[in-house]
Amino acid sequence: MSKTITVLPGDGIGPEVTDSAVRVLDYLFKKFHHDVHFVKALIGGAAIDAEETPLPQKTIDQCKASDAVLLGAVGGPKWDRQSMTVRPEQGLLGIRKALELFANIRPAKTFAPLIDASPLKREYVTSVDFVIVRELTGGLYFGKPSERRGPHKEDVVDTLAYSRYEIERVVDKAFQMAEKRRKKLTSVDKANVLESSRMWREVVTEKAQDYPDVEVNHALVDSTAMQLIRNPSQFDVIVTENMFGDILSDEASVITGSLGMLPSASLRTDKLGLYEPVHGSAPDIAGQGKANPLATILSAAFLLRYSLDLDKEAELIETAVQRVLEQGYHTPDLQVNAAQTTSVNTAEMTDQVIAAIAAQIPEQV
Repeated sequence: MSKTITVLPGDGIGPEVTDSAVRVLDYLFKKFHHDVHFVKALIGGAAIDAEETPLPQKTIDQCKASDAVLLGAVGGPKWDRQSMTVRPEQGLLGIRKALELFANIRPAKTFAPLIDASPLKREYVTSVDFVIVRELTGGLYFGKPSERRGPHKEDVVDTLAYSRYEIERVVDKAFQMAEKRRKKLTSVDKANVLESSRMWREVVTEKAQDYPDVEVNHALVDSTAMQLIRNPSQFDVIVTENMFGDILSDEASVITGSLGMLPSASLRTDKLGLYEPVHGSAPDIAGQGKANPLATILSAAFLLRYSLDLDKEAELIETAVQRVLEQGYHTPDLQVNAAQTTSVNTAEMTDQVIAAIAAQIPEQV
């Protein structure tokens, strides 16, 4: 049966890094005779320029008709004026909501050749390998517009609202992930202050009965922010609400030494997911061949694993990225600790990843 991947290149370096990921995926699909095709659609600033909206309805329809969505990045100074009521980021929030993508998966894992690029001491980051599961469609970011500031009001209200069902489904996703990893779940909240956090903690405690093999710890968000710096290797799976997850995952991304290495997945109850690099649109280097495609290529590996059930192909990508780094290849943003290093551009890094994949595949395939 044929599969469809919708590609949303977006803005800045988005088109470059998604092109790299598509090249890698296309190589694997042809090599293993998978019937998958790609369709491009607009989002973010590019959509504002072409359609006067950051998320055209036809983009939503195309994504809903797909088996997976691959996103580059949105935003840039061109659309970053305070006076603008339509902004690229609205497209990103909108597609998450339209597709009901309630769980954002953001790993933080250190690569041995990049450890010296971390701002933390080597002994703190050598064994870091955890995942943050962030609730994605509720909380403060989706407060009711009628309760926010109007054009002439002096007061402002943002609403942090969650239903029990919204909490239960993302907590279940986190427990399921912990079961397949090191069986340790840290639930992060602010239960000493917020009523929504108190319900969050209640739900996690109740759900823990369904996952007896998973060790559960409750932690306050401010304490967790500190522990991510003091002892990041203690964590396995962290689950938290939308804004806390946004902040903590950005903090965690610095531990690894480069935003250019971090993939992410946004999932719902079925196989449809949206996959994107953690980094932004980096408009200052767009079109120069300096963009690091590895985060998007690793996001493509997530796509294979979570949406297409192609675990073997996903592992080929992840192993290839590791080998390319060990061989000393790097884009300008990476500080690689290897005997010999070779600086390459976006296309050349993609070539190296494909070559490293090919080296793992028997000639008979």
